[in-house]
Amino acid sequence: MGTEHSKNEEHRSMVFLRKGPKLPAWEDALLSGREPKSLLKRGLRYVSLSLIMKGMTSTPDFLWGLHEVQKLNLSRNQLVVIPPSLGKLDRLVVLNLGGNCLKCLPKEIGLLRNLKVLFVNMNCLKEVPAELSLCRKLEVLSLSHNCISQLPLSFTDLTSLRKLNLSNNRFVQIPLCTFALRSLDFLHLGSNKLENIAESIQYLVNLQIFIVENNNIRSLPRSLCYISSLELLNVDYNAIQTLPDELYLLHRLRRIAWNPMDKGLHIVHNPLSRPLPEVVEGGLDVLFNYLRDKKEHN
Repeated sequence: MGTEHSKNEEHRSMVFLRKGPKLPAWEDALLSGREPKSLLKRGLRYVSLSLIMKGMTSTPDFLWGLHEVQKLNLSRNQLVVIPPSLGKLDRLVVLNLGGNCLKCLPKEIGLLRNLKVLFVNMNCLKEVPAELSLCRKLEVLSLSHNCISQLPLSFTDLTSLRKLNLSNNRFVQIPLCTFALRSLDFLHLGSNKLENIAESIQYLVNLQIFIVENNNIRSLPRSLCYISSLELLNVDYNAIQTLPDELYLLHRLRRIAWNPMDKGLHIVHNPLSRPLPEVVEGGLDVLFNYLRDKKEHN
């Protein structure tokens, strides 16, 4: 009798569990019985949520109900898709999706009108939605380490953009829309497939850091020499043989730089024609004097 009673109780318990609400695996693991809002951190500047390195292959549903979150970090997971529900988080200022397996971004990302910082580096993107250009407050954008070969022309609307990282992609030329981003002070296009730098580079009048290392660039345009704000110019590991005589106009370049983090002119591992290799060895002042004299005598 006692055994039969125990079996009936166990059966009733199993039925209850099957009928009761069951959270999806990711939500259950992340919440562990807590309210979703308990995951939010309220700092001095932002209400933030960090779900970094949680092993997620999909985003938890509760996330899209946290409308007050302003800073969201979903980096270093295994996310394959970001759903359209992302557009519900319209207070987002900082969004980090780096280090996932994303092949695309939802067009609803254009609804994030307060977004200032976006990291989508180290993913599998082949293109970027034109709707991202609706995020007019965007100041920092990193798309490095993807498979992107072009940007939408609508990106010309990102007039607040100051820092753009397009390194380690598949660009064969600098995207045309880039030259309209007059607020840019940092542009990284290293490790692509560039063969030249368009004369239009001169329109980036506020550019301070320009990195195009590890490409197939054969020469530098004269127009580059008129960006007087340049403090770091990195053309290491290219196919450059000659330098424009006007290079000495870049007076904010302080030295021939050898450390990747140093400001100055980075120009190692290029097949410079003689006597440029020996002149470069003498330092930036010697190089600039050589180019200035050369121009005066031409």
